[in-house]
Formats: sequence, structure tokens, C-alpha cells
Amino acid sequence: MGKDSLLRGKKGEEKAVEYLIAQGFDILERNFHSIFGEVDIIARKNGILHFIEVKSSERYEPIYAITSAKLSKILRTVEYYRMKHRSTLAYQIDALLVRKDAIELVENISM
Repeated sequence: MGKDSLLRGKKGEEKAVEYLIAQGFDILERNFHSIFGEVDIIARKNGILHFIEVKSSERYEPIYAITSAKLSKILRTVEYYRMKHRSTLAYQIDALLVRKDAIELVENISM
């Protein structure tokens, strides 16, 4: 991953956090790492934990960057987080898509 990609990713993640706070989410953690992978943002709203994968792009539809392999890593990381924090809260996995002029939250991307 090049320096420009990292900068765009960080910028997209900052926009994502601002958006989520404006929508009433409490940000609990950012860039949570486990041996299985990473979750970009962990937030809570209305008693539900949201594990949020942030994808940004100006050239392609960002949702397509969430592959089944990526989703599998996220699921394992979510389970690790829940076990580590002994969380019994309801949860869901969401995608937050940052495009040039728009931000979209896609809820429950895994079934």
C-alpha cells in the first residue's frame, strides 16, 4: 500500500468518525487489532455494538473492497473483541463507504 493510499485511508476514516458522531454513535475504539485482523471502528448506539469497516474511494465503488476473505477476518476479530471484553451486547457489522462527495452507512453486511 503506497503512501497516498494510506493518507486517503486515514482521511476517509476521519470523515467516517465525524459522520458517526453526528449520527449519535459513541466511538469506543479505532483500529482494533487481533491476531485475526482489524476492525476500523467500534462504536455503540442504542445499546448495540457496531463493528464498522471503512472503505473509501474516488475511482471505484468502495463496497467491492470488502471481500469474503476480509469479512471472515472481521468476523473472527469481532468474536475476539467480544470475548476479550466479555460483551453480551447485541452487535452488527457495518460498512461505512466514503466517496468523494458522499458518506453512506451500510448496516448488517454479514448474515
